[in-house]
Amino acid sequence: MKKLIAIATAALALTGLARADKLVIKGSDTLGAKLVPMLAEEYKAANPGTSFEIAAEGSTTGITAIIDSTAQIGMSSRRAKATELSAGKAKGVTLKPIIVAYDGIGVIINAGNSVTGLTKRQIEQIFTGDITDWSAVGGNPGKISIYTRNTSSGTYADFKELAMSKRDYAGSSQKMAGNEQIASEVARNPNGIGYVGLAYLDVPGIKVVAIDGTKPSKESVLAKQYPYARPTFYYTNGDPVGEAAKFVEFTLSDAGQRIAEKVGFVGVR
Repeated sequence: MKKLIAIATAALALTGLARADKLVIKGSDTLGAKLVPMLAEEYKAANPGTSFEIAAEGSTTGITAIIDSTAQIGMSSRRAKATELSAGKAKGVTLKPIIVAYDGIGVIINAGNSVTGLTKRQIEQIFTGDITDWSAVGGNPGKISIYTRNTSSGTYADFKELAMSKRDYAGSSQKMAGNEQIASEVARNPNGIGYVGLAYLDVPGIKVVAIDGTKPSKESVLAKQYPYARPTFYYTNGDPVGEAAKFVEFTLSDAGQRIAEKVGFVGVR
């Protein structure tokens, strides 16, 4: 009898392993470089049968992954475009946005730059190439080096809409893969300027510029005073189900939101 029980227990264990849930999450670097991996680690500690595959390659890739059914959760720092909603609908996919945290896109310059603040108009002029030298905005003479995200980035699109009146980036701008790469380049280049999310502002060698007198912070984002504030999202195909639903619930729980705040985001409640 003991042998039969042992065999049955082993079979159940094997069944459990076979049923181990794997969550595939793709999309935004802003969410996927720090926040979601930390959430995943905490989640796995409480749900050891779950594994994660996380790819942070830009918001566009996350939304596309939901449309193509290659991920259960798509991370995005921007809302889905009308064309993406239509593409999903054509495949029977309903893109459901879930706000998971709020963010502020901080404008950063080299720590040695004498400039401390810029106006919204100056930001538009710099990133579109109308202004090309720091002396035009009160700094020491020097050609401005612009660092942006790549075109699959939600931050690239959000900044264009929030700060540039939807105008094109200057032809001289240099596209970076993620927030950390932009911060690193600006820290190295005395004439550099770029933008990163709240979670990436505390990097040696850079400083944050006040925009019309306001810096990005939890308080200025919540009060809607900071002009480049925005929500960040998970996207799912309709209401999330199974393990994806449990992970979304965890993200929005008190524990999940504490992690979001610890990383540098602003909680949703």
